[in-house]
Formats: sequence, structure tokens, C-alpha cells
Amino acid sequence: MPKISKKQKDKAADFAKAKLKLGKGKKAPSNAVDTSFKARSIALPSQSIVQTKDSDTPTTKRKLTFGDLVAQLKHYNTGTRKDAILGLRELLDGYPTLIQTHLTSLVSNCTRLIADEDASVRRTLLSFLAWLLPQIPQAMLKEDLIPHSPVLLLFTTSAQTHIFPEIRIDAIRFLDLFLEHIPDIVTEGWAHSTESHGRRVLEGYLGVLNAGTTFGEGGDTGPVQATSTASVVLSSASKLVILKSLASFLNHALSTPTTSNHAGPSSSTCSIPTWFLSPSFASPEAFEAFDSLLRPTLQSARGMPLSEVWQEEADIEVNFESFYGDFSPAFAPINEGFSLQELSHIDITASGMSSDSSARMSFVAHLARTLHPTLVSTFLDCAPTVCSPSARPPETELQMVQVVGDICRCLYGAVLREPSNATKAYGTAVEDLTIMLGYFLPYFPFTSGGSIAARRDIKVDQAFQELNLIHCELTSYLVLAGPQTQEHVSPTSAHKKPRWRAPRPSAPAQALQVARVSEYVMHLLRGETSTGSALARPVAPAAYSALLPTIWSLLSSEGGGSADAGAVLRVVVEHAMKAGSTSLAKRCTIDFLGRFVLLEREAEYLGACAVGRNAADDRLLEEWVVHLAQVLWELWASSLSTTETILRVFLRLCQRRSPLMRDQVLSSLRSRMVPYFTVNHPTRGRLLGPFTRLPSAPLRRLALDVAVTLGIQETGEFQGAVSEAVNGTGEESYWLSLWAPSVTK
Repeated sequence: MPKISKKQKDKAADFAKAKLKLGKGKKAPSNAVDTSFKARSIALPSQSIVQTKDSDTPTTKRKLTFGDLVAQLKHYNTGTRKDAILGLRELLDGYPTLIQTHLTSLVSNCTRLIADEDASVRRTLLSFLAWLLPQIPQAMLKEDLIPHSPVLLLFTTSAQTHIFPEIRIDAIRFLDLFLEHIPDIVTEGWAHSTESHGRRVLEGYLGVLNAGTTFGEGGDTGPVQATSTASVVLSSASKLVILKSLASFLNHALSTPTTSNHAGPSSSTCSIPTWFLSPSFASPEAFEAFDSLLRPTLQSARGMPLSEVWQEEADIEVNFESFYGDFSPAFAPINEGFSLQELSHIDITASGMSSDSSARMSFVAHLARTLHPTLVSTFLDCAPTVCSPSARPPETELQMVQVVGDICRCLYGAVLREPSNATKAYGTAVEDLTIMLGYFLPYFPFTSGGSIAARRDIKVDQAFQELNLIHCELTSYLVLAGPQTQEHVSPTSAHKKPRWRAPRPSAPAQALQVARVSEYVMHLLRGETSTGSALARPVAPAAYSALLPTIWSLLSSEGGGSADAGAVLRVVVEHAMKAGSTSLAKRCTIDFLGRFVLLEREAEYLGACAVGRNAADDRLLEEWVVHLAQVLWELWASSLSTTETILRVFLRLCQRRSPLMRDQVLSSLRSRMVPYFTVNHPTRGRLLGPFTRLPSAPLRRLALDVAVTLGIQETGEFQGAVSEAVNGTGEESYWLSLWAPSVTK
């Protein structure tokens, strides 16, 4: 009953009319919408219509100036910071002059974002810096960035130790960029002071790799203690980034003009490395004097040394600019000489430099010992997958194995190229390298497996060849670093200086390494490929230069493994004769064999490897010497440096009365050199040879010196060809001055 009455009341309420009271407003319905609003003003002075704008101020498409973009780099929003970096690139691309004027503000504000917690901001900043640094002129790059390098590297090394591993890996990518453009600044003081940029960068690398750098009790002789607190296991891709950057850092830090292993054919002094010959000489000065015998002085028509035809009388006012050189010491006052105190400091300075070099090599050996476990574990993790015969090698693991070999070559090469008493850890480095090569040996030579398409992949093939060359070079370090034993001196040769020979490896494992390396070198020089291809593959100049330390170690050893040194020499000479005259590898072969044939008559040479030991090898070298005359003619005037090197080989061999320059060889050279001066054409008659195309007077005179040294007969064909070639030229008087005394004799 109560429920029914309640329903009736509810129905009645729907139709009830509300009573209005006097003075009260109408009650708003429950579903009424409030349409009232309140207006507020926002003050934007920069957008005021009364403000005068400078139309000359550089702005982006969004009307943002440089100051606006720099302010947005500190914004809390991630997208705003990223857009600010993109805006800076747009602004500087349109107005390049702003780079020089705002470089300080640009570097100081951008470097703060190296450790930004957002990955997109870091990637955008890396892309921006990769674009910005090449925009600065190369001549001014180092000068402009030196004042900013402390801030630049401070934030980068700080990011290397960040709590987030992603930021640490990105900091390595920034270091790669800086190593590409300012390597000297990044590696400065890396082996000396702990407060230097280079030392902090190196410790950052080792920290990311979980490699310790602090030794326990006993200084450098104590056990290694881990100093990194990082517990994150690196992925293969991240570890590859770190190792590649570390290899680049070490290559820049340890690179010197005299110990470069990869001198290319365009080198201004020599096309090949020659450091491996230095230990066979009595002193560094003797080696430098020998190495300069074939060093060309003429590189191109534009880069030739200035010369002037001698005149009996010269007017200094007319020919003032013909006097080349700076002879200011000749006019210095007598009281400007060295004082006694300054002269006493010369030996101290030299000894200080020697001690610095020894300390540096000790640190490198320390670093090699520190990285040895990391390199071994990385190689053992990746090598089985890379060298699998049934599958194509993964790119990441292949690059990992390659960079491990590169780091080993850089570190152990720097240590073992020095004398054995230069560092206390020399023996330790030899032991570690022997262990490392023991892990390399089962996979050598490195070859690609899997399908036929995988074997024909050029990138994979080049990577495996690089690994093989690294293994060969590391093996040569062990052979050349072996204990030296004096060769027995016979009574008939007691007046000669003692010669030294590197002994054969005593350990069976090392002997096996040398034998397999010797076999690989001969296969490579013959053009034989591991893939079974019928076509011979020529050796690139860089590969040939990398093989030279190995070739020399095999030639200077007593056996050379399964193949004797004579077999290696024959393959080297055959390859040198088969190489094309205009190929880049030809110059490398001439530089190496030219120095090899000159060793026999070098007074300061203490080694045992030289010509005159085997008659068959000497006959082959004589064929190579005669073959150079044909190369000289085929070059014409295309490569002046190679032409000069060949002429210097002829000149030095004759001057030193080499056993290779027998009468028969000299006669063959004279007959083959005739076309170089004049040619008898069947239809066109007498034509001038390549000699007249030489643009340099010193090079022409060098050729005339060679002609006289080879032997000129008064009525000989060779003499007539030379006289006809110089007739009416500026070298005619020089030729007459050379030829007349030779005829008189």
C-alpha cells in the first residue's frame, strides 16, 4: 500500500507547477547550459604590432633566431630540444657565416646534450655535429676547436661513465666523430698524465669494456685489478662499436711516420714501410742513410725542387729570385752562437726523449696485457661462427674478429718494433702474442664457407684477406723479435763485420705458424685464390705493403717453415716481374727489391739476408734488374717517382759494384736503354724516346748519370742514342762534361 501511494506522488510531481514567490527569480532548469565566459589578456611583447623587427636578423622558417634556438636547447620538452637542433642546422646551412661568429656558444650549449637521456635527441645531435665539423675549414679546424676541446671532451668522457649503458655507447659514437676530425686533440697525453684528455678517453673505453687499468702491489708487475663497476653485459653490436672506436683511437695514438705499416703508393717519400730493416743495421742513423738511397725527390711536375742553369757570371739585381734557399745563419753575428750551458743540455734532452719513449712503450705493453683477456674472449666467442664451413659469416661477428686482429696488430706491433730492452714487459708481450696466435692458427688461412654466393661476396672476401694479412704480420713480429744469434764467421771473411741471423722458431707450434704463413704468402703472390677460381687475382698495393714485414722475416730466417727462404725470394721476384709497369703495385716491388739488392754492399748492414748467397737466386735477380729497363721505357713520363727510383737503382748498383752487375748484365742494360733515348721506327725513322718527355732537368741529368755509369763507348750505339737525344737541349753541355772525361779514361 505505501509503495502505490509513493508512485502516485511521483507521477503527480511531474505535472506540478512551481509557485513563484515575490522578489525571487525564476529557478533555472536542471538541464540548463551555462554560456557565460571570462576574457583574459596574454602579453607577448615579441608579437606586438608596435614593435619594430630587424629584417636582417637570420631566422629559420619558423622565424626563430640563433638566440631562440640556443634557449630551446635547454627546454624540458624532448621534442623542443630535438627541433632546436634541427633548426640550428637549417639556420647555419642558410647562413654559414654564423658558424665562426657563434662557435663558442654553439659548442658550449650543444655539448650538454651529449648525455641527454632521450635517444632521439642524441641521434639528432650526432647527425648535426657530423654535418657541422666538415663545414669548418680544415686549415682552421684544429685552431678553432682547441679552445673548446676541454669542454667538448669533458662532457664526452662524462657520458662514457653514465649510469645508462645507452648513453655510454652513444658517447663512443661521438668519440668516433671527434677522432675523424680532431684526432690529435682526442689522443693528447693518452700514455702520460692521468689528467689529460687522451688518458680519460682511454679509461672510459676500458670502463665500458669492464677492463681494469690499475695494477696491484709492485707497480707494473702486479696483477691486474678490475676498476670498472659496470655490470651490464654488452650486446654484440654495442661491443663492436666500442672495439672499432678503440682500434681507431689506438691507431691514431700510435701512428708515427716511421712505423706506419700501411703507407700507400701515394706516399711522399716511399711507397712501402721499411721499419723492419732497421734492426739489421748498426745504428738508426745508418739505416736512415741507407733508406734514403732510393728515396725519390721528384713527385710531380709541380712539386719538383727548383733548379737553375749555372752561369759563370750572374747579376743579382736581374736574377734576384734565382737564388733559392734561406741562408740566414751565414749572416748571423758571431755572438749569437750556442752558450756552454745550452750545449750541456743537448745530451740531457736526448736522454729525456729516450726515457719518454721507453715509458710510452711500457705503458703500451701494460695496455696490451690489460686488454689481452678481453681480446681472447671476444675472438673465441666469434671465430667459430665466422669460420663455419656450412654458413655465411654474420657481419657483426666478422667485423668483431677483424677489429680484434687490428687492435692486436696496433698494440703488439708498437711494442715489438722497439728494441727488446726498451720496455720491461717486452717478454710478456711476446708471450701474449704467442698465445693469441695460437688461437688464430686453427682458422688460418681464413676462408669463407657456405654457399657459392657467400664465397663470392667481395666484402667477405676482403675481410678474410685482411685477417690473413694481420695474422701474417703478427707472425713476422714474433720471428723478428726472436733471440739473435751470431752467424759463424769464417777465417776468410774475418775482416767483414759480423752478420746476424734470426734463428728458426724452436717451438713446434711457432714453426708450424711460420710454415703456414710462408705457404700462404707464396699462394697470394702467385695469384692463387682459396675459392678455387681459375683466374689469378692480382695483389693490391696495400696488401703487398702489409706483406713486406712477413716476407722479410721469412727471407731473414734460416728456414722459413716448410719452404726455404730461396723459394720465397723466387716467388717475390717472379711477382715483381709479372706486375704491370703502370700498376700501383709495381712501384712497391721496385722499392722493396731495390733495397734488397743493395744490402750486400752496405757497410753498416749486420744481417745475413743479401744477394750473393745462391747462384740461382742471383741469376733471377739479374733478370729483374734487366727487366727494369723495359719498365722504364713503358712508363714513358706517367710516373716520375717510379722513373727516378729505377734510375737510382741502376746508379747505386753500379756505384757499389754489386755482384749482380756483371759484364753480361751491363751489356744487356746498355742495349735495352737505347730505345729510352732514341727509337728506330720501321716507317717513321729515328724518333726521340721517353727521355725527351721528362719535364724535369734534375731527372734528365740523373738519366745521363746512369748512362755514363753503365759504360759509354766512343762509337757505341748507346752513346749515339744519348747524344742524339740531348742534341740542342739544355742538358747537352752537361752530357758533354760527363762523356768527355769517360772517353779520356
